[in-house]
This record gives sequence, C-alpha cells and structure tokens, in this order.
Amino acid sequence: MTAMLVSVVVPAFNEEKLLVRSLRAIKQSCKAFEDRGWAWEVVVCDNNSTDRTSEIAEGEGAKVVIEPVNQISRARNKGASVASGEWLIFVDADSFPSKELFAATAKRIESGQVGGGGCLVNLDEEIATLKFAVLVWSALSIIFRWAAGSFLFCRADLFQETGGFSTEIYASEEIDLSKKLKGVSKKRGLKFEIIREEKLVTSARKVHLYGHRTHLLFLLKAALRPRATVMDREKCVLWYDGRR
Repeated sequence: MTAMLVSVVVPAFNEEKLLVRSLRAIKQSCKAFEDRGWAWEVVVCDNNSTDRTSEIAEGEGAKVVIEPVNQISRARNKGASVASGEWLIFVDADSFPSKELFAATAKRIESGQVGGGGCLVNLDEEIATLKFAVLVWSALSIIFRWAAGSFLFCRADLFQETGGFSTEIYASEEIDLSKKLKGVSKKRGLKFEIIREEKLVTSARKVHLYGHRTHLLFLLKAALRPRATVMDREKCVLWYDGRR
C-alpha cells in the first residue's frame, strides 16, 4: 500500500439502524481503491448520538471522532479535520455506495483534471411520488454541478481552502460547498464534475418518517425565503428533530 490517499468521512447522528449496512457497503466499495494500490480509511463523526452509533462504528473498524454540537456541517468538518487522505469522500450514514461508484470516483482522481464533484442518486425504494423529485434534483445537479450531500468528493487541500461546510446554515450546505469548490478548482484549471454513469443508493426513510406534507412545506419556505430558511435550525426539521 502507498501512503494514505482516500478518506471516507461519514457524519452520523443516532444511526444505529442503518450504520452497519452503510459502513459495510463503504468498505466493500473501497476495494476499487485497493485495486489501484491505494490506501483508504473510514472516519465516522458521531454527532452527539444517544444510541450505539460510536460503538457500531468502532466495531466496523472506523476511526471515530465526536462532534458535540448537533449540526451536519460541523460533523462533516470534524470528520475531515482528523482525516489523513489527500482526497475526501463524504458519504451519509444512510447511503450505500457501490464499488462501481468508487471506481468512477477514482477515475476522476487519476485523471488529474478534477478537483471534486458528486454523483446522481437513487432511492432504495420504488416510491412513485418521489420519482419526479429525483428527476428534478438530477437535472439541477447536472446543470448547476451541485453535489448531493449524501455523496461529495474533493481534494483535501481544496476543502481546507474553502473553509469546509458552512456552519451558518443547517441545510443545503452541500450546494454552498459545491459553489466554493467550483471556484477554487477553476483557479487551478480543474473541473468540479458530477458522476452520471454510476449512482449512489440512499435511504428513502425520511418519506416514511415525515410524509409528503412536511417535505412540501419545507420546499415552499425554502423557495420563498431560501437563506432565512436554511439558517434557522427550527425550520430544518427534516434533519434536526431526531427522528430515525
């Protein structure tokens, strides 16, 4: 193995139900890096959980760090702060990457032409009412080159240059970081690229936990007052009321 190259950072708040499945999918997918002789690590940031999140992560061989302030941006930033890799891959704890997706990511890393990026997503359930929403997000992701928060990769030095995920906002922090990474990448003649040929499978659990009405109300508020909405933790109930 060469020196550490890739760090997979997983923010996790009370994720004992899905964390094992997610971490095992990540470890299996990291064989795409091993095939290239690259080293890798998995860093789980326990975002002040009250369940067995840390115990499970340690049992699966991950490096575990604690972030006491419950905020997704802070959890991702704390995980990145202890990561050793030249490249960072942020994967949510309710998402399940494939070896093919990591291989597609490695291809971008090897090219020397990409500073970061994301990928398109699929839900792990067939829910007819959400197909349109996924299609809309996919179109926006491709057009504006916005990475989904469930999967974002970038050079570690560029991540540090941007200051990481904004701690001023409680949602859409991945869009904010995508914009910043596009800027710093462009200065170096690099691209910020959305992977289209492979998709990340992510959990549809929020649909069952919150229902369509809560999602629609949030989207309406975000459309009318985007900045005010994402800067208010109380308005970002889909991420912060603790339902799992």
